[in-house]
Amino acid sequence: MSAAVDRKRALAPLRDLTGAAEAILSVQQADGAVPWFEHGPWDPWNHAECVMALAVMGEAAAARAGLDYLQASQQRDGSWLGGYGNALPMDGRLKIARVAAPELKDANFIAYPAVAVWHGYRLSGDRKEAARRWPMVRAAIEFVLSLQHPEGDISWCAEAHGGPLDDAILAGNASIYGSLGCAIRLAELLNEPSRAWREARARLGGAILCAPHRFDRAGQSRSGFAMDAYYPILAGVMPWMASLARLETKVAAFVEPGLGCRCVREEPWVTVAESSELAMAMVRLGRHGHAAALLDWQMAHRDSDGAFWMGWQTQEAIFWPQEKPTWTQAAVILATDALHGATPACGVLTAD
Repeated sequence: MSAAVDRKRALAPLRDLTGAAEAILSVQQADGAVPWFEHGPWDPWNHAECVMALAVMGEAAAARAGLDYLQASQQRDGSWLGGYGNALPMDGRLKIARVAAPELKDANFIAYPAVAVWHGYRLSGDRKEAARRWPMVRAAIEFVLSLQHPEGDISWCAEAHGGPLDDAILAGNASIYGSLGCAIRLAELLNEPSRAWREARARLGGAILCAPHRFDRAGQSRSGFAMDAYYPILAGVMPWMASLARLETKVAAFVEPGLGCRCVREEPWVTVAESSELAMAMVRLGRHGHAAALLDWQMAHRDSDGAFWMGWQTQEAIFWPQEKPTWTQAAVILATDALHGATPACGVLTAD
């Protein structure tokens, strides 16, 4: 009886997020694709995040359709072309323009579907389904590792690799480190070889920890971005004590008490997705109380339909931009699962 009660208690916070799940479902297309918002860009990273969130919320058919879309849209070289939504202009002061985004083969984006496939297995225990998705994961990871440098870092996109604009992004490389971990677990599950991937992951981890000069080589420092601060923690690259020290110093500078995590340290803008990811990093370090408070603050950033706004502009005291991206909803759902242990996949993003 107590186990059933504990299970019911763990699921309760997810039931409060039905509005977020419905916001994702309302944007998902007939072919299974989940763009940022209606008529917005699509990329495999944010799509995979939404697939995981839909699965957590019990939307198994929608999640399966999302994985099917990934397999159907994967290119022959194992990559995906993803819309670079961060490059989209604003349409006025409050909305993001509905125009075509530049398309790139972003290494971090291409690695991330491996996480969604492993997450699906942890949720369902369906080994046959994992095996059906394995060729997609294998091809994607092989493509990503073709962009790895001898020093261990991985170029941020295929288009820049080996050229004058080649660079590595700390947050993206840390995310790839986490994705490789999931891919290796899939390989072990399916009795597939993984030694080369393990070695590549070790080199990548070494670069993140010991070769800071390999990142931001283009001279445009990203030290003011929250993701570069917390992703090495979230992805499990750093030892526990070093992660804790980073959380209490570098990452703490991004937290706006009572509101959330700033996307950029110098900008008066807290975002729900960054706040949710930071909460997951806190869960990884056992700081569940801090994570719970951070997620609780995000409840004030919901619309009347239960979906979350992208962020809050603290100086103007407005939701800005006035968008409710699908990946914002997904981040809250996944962070809530990680905090409360609601599903068997709750530790995929927060535990080795």
